Amino acid sequence: MEVQQSWKMRFSFRNATIVVCFMNLFIVILFLEGFLSSSSARKFSAVHPNSVQLRYIKESEEMRRAMEPLELIKRVREIEQESYAEPEIVQQKDTKQTAAVDLSKRLKDFHSFSDAASLKALEEWRKRKMDRARQRELEKNGTVTSQV
Repeated sequence: MEVQQSWKMRFSFRNATIVVCFMNLFIVILFLEGFLSSSSARKFSAVHPNSVQLRYIKESEEMRRAMEPLELIKRVREIEQESYAEPEIVQQKDTKQTAAVDLSKRLKDFHSFSDAASLKALEEWRKRKMDRARQRELEKNGTVTSQV
């Protein structure tokens, strides 16, 4: 009977869980080692390409450089520098002058339109105000006579 009890003590759920966790940990370590060793092998081969790959890289760079339109790029840069250097000073004066002229024209047009419209609106407002004042005066007179 004592043999069975000692046997049950060794294989409890707690002990089984610990054994399973250690097995999982061991498997994870093996996978990580395999993954890291394969990635380092890839990096090593990428860092040290063989002579065929080096020749291919050099040829492709030479072809790319030969295809660049260097003269066109230089000419475009010259044109950009010319266009930025001279016209800025002239353009600033012209834009300020045209803006001032445009603003003065708009103000004159605004005053001419607003004078006629504002005078008409002012006359209508005065008429309405006078009508309201008369109406109030009539109401005061009417209420005063009815109270007496």
